[in-house]
Amino acid sequence: MPGPEALATNEPRLLLDGQNITAIAEPAIQDDKILVPICAIAEKLGAEVNWNKEEGTVYIEKDNTSVLLRIDSHLVSYQKDEKTYILSDVPPMIINERIYVSLNLVRNSLGIEADWDADNNSILIDSSKPVDIEPFFDIKISSVNSGQVITGRTDLQIELPNEEATNAVEIKYLLLDPNTAKGTVIARGNQLTSKYSWIPNLQESGERVLVAALYDSDGRFIAGDSIPVYVAVIPEVSLTGLTQDQIITGTVSIGADTNFVASYVKYEITNLDNNKVTVSSEYDPYGPYTWTPMMYDNGSYAFKVIAYDSNNQAYESQTINAKINVPRKFSLSGVSNGATIDKPITLSYSLNFYISQTEYVLRDPKTGKEEILAQIPYGSYKWFPGPKYSGTKELLVRVKDTRGVVHESNKVSVNLTGTPKLFLEGVGPKQVLTGPVKLKVISNVALDKVNYVLINATTGEKKVVASNQKPQAEYTFTPIQGDEGSWKVQAEGIYSSGKKVLSEEIPVTVYLGKTYSATPVIEKDKFLGLASELARDSWEKTGMSAALQTAQAILETGWGQSVPVDKYNGKISYNLFGIKGSATAGSVISNTWEVYNGVSFRVDAEFRAYNNVNESWADHKSLLLEKERYEPFREVMHDSTLGAWAIRRAGYATDPQYPIKLMRLIKQYNLHELDKIGI
Repeated sequence: MPGPEALATNEPRLLLDGQNITAIAEPAIQDDKILVPICAIAEKLGAEVNWNKEEGTVYIEKDNTSVLLRIDSHLVSYQKDEKTYILSDVPPMIINERIYVSLNLVRNSLGIEADWDADNNSILIDSSKPVDIEPFFDIKISSVNSGQVITGRTDLQIELPNEEATNAVEIKYLLLDPNTAKGTVIARGNQLTSKYSWIPNLQESGERVLVAALYDSDGRFIAGDSIPVYVAVIPEVSLTGLTQDQIITGTVSIGADTNFVASYVKYEITNLDNNKVTVSSEYDPYGPYTWTPMMYDNGSYAFKVIAYDSNNQAYESQTINAKINVPRKFSLSGVSNGATIDKPITLSYSLNFYISQTEYVLRDPKTGKEEILAQIPYGSYKWFPGPKYSGTKELLVRVKDTRGVVHESNKVSVNLTGTPKLFLEGVGPKQVLTGPVKLKVISNVALDKVNYVLINATTGEKKVVASNQKPQAEYTFTPIQGDEGSWKVQAEGIYSSGKKVLSEEIPVTVYLGKTYSATPVIEKDKFLGLASELARDSWEKTGMSAALQTAQAILETGWGQSVPVDKYNGKISYNLFGIKGSATAGSVISNTWEVYNGVSFRVDAEFRAYNNVNESWADHKSLLLEKERYEPFREVMHDSTLGAWAIRRAGYATDPQYPIKLMRLIKQYNLHELDKIGI
């Protein structure tokens, strides 16, 4: 075929059965390909042509054969003896109010010879020479047959000749609605000929078109195959991890196996001896569910799992019966063997039976002498050993069960320092004090009174802010003008008529100026539009579900109404996802939570700052696309449901309801539409 420069100076002719129809069907050139107006040619041959401009479809029928073309879609539908689909090399396009297609598509659409005569600079279309429909590409879906009924999980794989699509870098398997040529990505990856697994969605049932499409590094379609399938999934759910009549003697890990995409599952455990039924909350359909039965649970049980689709329709597994026969388990917790105790600890226990009385005991291993530290019905005990305790001791817990039988735990050896100690509670290291703060002390000696002191971090000068305070009472310290700057807070405990015990010095900063809090990045009613646009753009580049991205942004920013700003100067970060560190616009100082001496407090932390929300969005997606721990998420990120659970499983969010919240947002605002794709 001549280059575009030659064609520009010597326009080609279009000959239909030897007749020059160039005047009514002038060829066009697009990306070095010769295109011809299909409607004019088909009408000239006596075919019935129906161009629906509103739907962007062209229906051509001749001699009991029909073909359906769609503007800008590679998918072509044929109907003769049976319906077939084929992917064209160039999608039909509108040029000067006419629909143009490639010569190959003319040949396949009308079933007649269409060739380029380079010697005579002519396009030759000969209706007297019928041709069969031939695929445009040598790629073939090999794991699924044309017309196959899909009833559950299905393997997807292609046959790819070595010379075909050498510049392809990604494969996507699409499931399209034949009526709209739109659908969803059901599998994707960079290993072109590898086997992929497709879990059908119950909402995508009936006649469908299965497409295997190859794309280059710029996301352009370069080759593929398409076949008709019929999705008719009869939902099946199986409970995994247990066998019929299994005897359970400890922790059991069970799971669900479904032949469809489940939004969530619930586990139902029934005690057959008393008919008590326990049902779990919404749980990950693709992760394990762990249950640790207690000794009092011993008996006969029935287990089953219930899977729910996106419409909350429930599907139950068969019941598996099992016998719980857990031996008695009892141990001291809260302290490790060989530990040195010089601060308060919380003693507790781990057991699997009911009790009516608990004793925490300190034992001298040399003499065998015991001291009961606490006697309570049940629960933990906070212990801060005083100076009278020193050296190596043993701790144990002794309980009485509901039958009156006494059980003793293992003994844990500990080292006691025997020194007076004082701990200050209410502030933590590097905390910024912007207003009143409640201070309190805890000590292992009987204090007479407490003083609270500020120590200048630069000069070491001390300033007593409160003296002679009651040891058990809280003291509210309110910074005043002149207190601004860097300090160390310390408590002084007075005991035994003048003896002094000091807490550690805790560095803090006092700031009494104006502070700024999180701010909206856009009006609330406009955020959905902004997030959807960013998500769709990212989806086209990365393949990550746009519905999932949008739901994450809504959930994590409160509809764009809570974006970190610098608390001291008000600089906006445009940080939609609360990522710490530094970015294109540096960082902002905002609050984060830490724990010190068992108390949560807020400290300053640097959060990434961007020049706009686009940079923040791209940075967040880079985090998910590059971090090793999100590899399982990347395998299913094209699907919003599978992706929501996978990202939670990878440790992205601690909230167990995070995936459920995302799915609710997706359904409520019909975000699934953002993931619709054509070919």
